[in-house]
Amino acid sequence: QVQLVESGGGLVQAGGSLRLSCAASVTIASLNAMSWYRQAAGKQRELVATITKSRSTNYEGRFTISRDNAKNTVDLQMNSLKPEDTGVYYCNAIQGPLNYWGQGTQVTVSS
Repeated sequence: QVQLVESGGGLVQAGGSLRLSCAASVTIASLNAMSWYRQAAGKQRELVATITKSRSTNYEGRFTISRDNAKNTVDLQMNSLKPEDTGVYYCNAIQGPLNYWGQGTQVTVSS
C-alpha cells in the first residue's frame, strides 16, 4: 500500500508561481512512475507531468516535475500561472500493476 500526501496548493494571482509537493509513504525508487494530474471543475482529470527513475516529461511547458529520492517526494513547480490552471491537483504513483492516488490539493489562480 502506498500513501500519497499532496501539499502546497493555494490561491495565487495570475502570473505567479506555486510549488506542489507529494510525499510518498514508501521509497519512491520502488515506484515505476509518479505523476501529477489536475482536474478542473466539470472536466476530466488530465496528466500534467510524469517522472520515472530515468526521465521526466512535462506536458505543460510552464510546469516542471522533479523528485527527491532522499525525501521520497515529487514536486511540481508551476510558473506563470493562468486562471485556467485552476483545479485540484492530484499525485499519482504506479507500482507494478497498482495505481495510487493522493487526496488532491486545490490550486486557484485569480485573474
